[in-house]
Amino acid sequence: MSIIQQISSIPLFNGLSESQSAGLAGIASEKTFSRGQSIFSEGDDGHGFYVVASGRVKVFKLSPDGREQILHILGTGEIFGEVPVFAGSRFPANAEAMEESRVFYFRRDSMITLIEKNPSIAMGMLAVLSKRLRTFTSLIDDLSLKEVPGRLASYLLYLSEKENGASDLELDITKGQLASLLGTIPETLSRILAKMSNRGIIDFNGARIKITDREGLEDLASGSDKL
Repeated sequence: MSIIQQISSIPLFNGLSESQSAGLAGIASEKTFSRGQSIFSEGDDGHGFYVVASGRVKVFKLSPDGREQILHILGTGEIFGEVPVFAGSRFPANAEAMEESRVFYFRRDSMITLIEKNPSIAMGMLAVLSKRLRTFTSLIDDLSLKEVPGRLASYLLYLSEKENGASDLELDITKGQLASLLGTIPETLSRILAKMSNRGIIDFNGARIKITDREGLEDLASGSDKL
């Protein structure tokens, strides 16, 4: 697959003409990162943004005591580091490859020049930014207003929705990473999973989780029930 075809298949750039995709291909540089390799750090100059071509990337913050809070886990076709393109600022978080990952990198100055010629490209990016803002709002609500069981229940329902309502789920991240995403520690997460299993809300075996009482899970997510 050519780089133009790869860029055309990225949801962010869906609907662009062949000439617009060719313009993007002309300013894109391809980078490969090994597992655990830093892509950028919080405070680095935001000279451009990235799109995952393959692999997975986590975006996270570090507390003063070194505790990691995962903000996003991104897969193929997803954009990250995009805020500085519009704000001309520094990266507000860290990004690291979770496995060997290939990304497309777009320099801010080149992208702005291209957007000036093709404003429709900016509309796609604004849609992604709006979706990201909703995700952040949900994350803030979960971390500040919900207890950990409610956060976990919300996350499992989110995974189910991604799989068209499936009850059989498979975690594609470690329990440690899931705990970080939920703002807790692995030991607490394990205890909550066990309690949810004992209540008959879920069955779990390693990375596989089956929702056995969706209504009970929804009650936990909404806060109308507690473990």
